Amino acid sequence: MIKIAICDDEKNIRSYLTSLIREQNTECEIMEYASADEYLSSGMEHDLLFLDIELNSSASGMDGMGMARRIRSMEQIRQPVIIFVTGYEKYVYDAFDVDACGYLVKPVNEQKFAEVFSRAQDKILSEAKQKKKALVIQYAGANKAVSLDNIYYMESQGHKIVIYTKDREQASLRRLEYYAKIGELEEELQGYFCRIHKGYLVNLSYVDEYSRTEIILTNGDKLPLSKYKYEDFVKAYLRFMQ
Repeated sequence: MIKIAICDDEKNIRSYLTSLIREQNTECEIMEYASADEYLSSGMEHDLLFLDIELNSSASGMDGMGMARRIRSMEQIRQPVIIFVTGYEKYVYDAFDVDACGYLVKPVNEQKFAEVFSRAQDKILSEAKQKKKALVIQYAGANKAVSLDNIYYMESQGHKIVIYTKDREQASLRRLEYYAKIGELEEELQGYFCRIHKGYLVNLSYVDEYSRTEIILTNGDKLPLSKYKYEDFVKAYLRFMQ
């Protein structure tokens, strides 16, 4: 079951998008919102969000792009795949700033909708599969399964690997150490993690931005990017995003 939200201040557009979603024969739950305030105050978490860039009818004055940036800054919530719906193509490039999966220009073409929806659905299913995957480590004298989705990155320190996780409830579990070789982990986790330096493996899901020398993660951590790993990283990241 995919949870889908449509946030647009025009009721006829919301109804039209709902009808197009129904035509995709996907098991889903659809919620409609008329403003950014209404969406953000609902407390609902969604897998997919169709978002109008030129949102009005909001007491806060927040438009769709502002809403998307707010969502991306809220690390504690489930991050939806975002598809922008806009009447102007000039906003297309802004979509990359908030890691949007795609965009649709009004009036929405049915074939284009099907293509973008299919791509978003594949991304959602891929991420769901990743969340089910786990790394089993020897920790505190026992086997412990660590969800790959819970790991920001791994660092090699001598004969040990340090895993930096998203665990918020227990500080002791945010940094896990165990004996392993980073080369073997690189091979085992290929497709989800990428070796960006001789001492670092990064979870591609949490890459926020990068330059030729550095990667910044969604939690703000900055990691060195080796010049020898740069091209391989870019290729791996683009494959992952697709």
